[in-house]
Amino acid sequence: MPQLMLGQLAKSIAGRDKGRFMVVIDIIDDDYVYVVDGDLRRVENPKKKKIKHLKLLNKRIDFIAEKCSNKRKIYNEEVKKALKELSDTNLDGEVSEQI
Repeated sequence: MPQLMLGQLAKSIAGRDKGRFMVVIDIIDDDYVYVVDGDLRRVENPKKKKIKHLKLLNKRIDFIAEKCSNKRKIYNEEVKKALKELSDTNLDGEVSEQI
C-alpha cells in the first residue's frame, strides 16, 4: 500500500461513493482522512472517510498537496480538473465513468 500523504489520489471501495476517485486533503489520524472530489464531495464539506475504505493510488496532485500544507484555499474546479486529467490516463486499468 502506498504511503498516505496530502494530495494523494484514492478510490473509494466502500460506501455510497464506491468507485469514485477522490483526493486526500487532510489526515485526521491513523484511521481517518478527509477526501474531496470537487463534485459530490466539495471542499467546503469534505468527506470523513476511513482509510481502510479507500484504495490509495500511487498518484499525487502536487499543487493541491502544496496548497493543503500551506493552508491555502483549494477550489472545487481545481480538484475536478485534476481528477479529470488523471482519469483520462486510466488510473487503475478500469474505464471510469463516475468522475
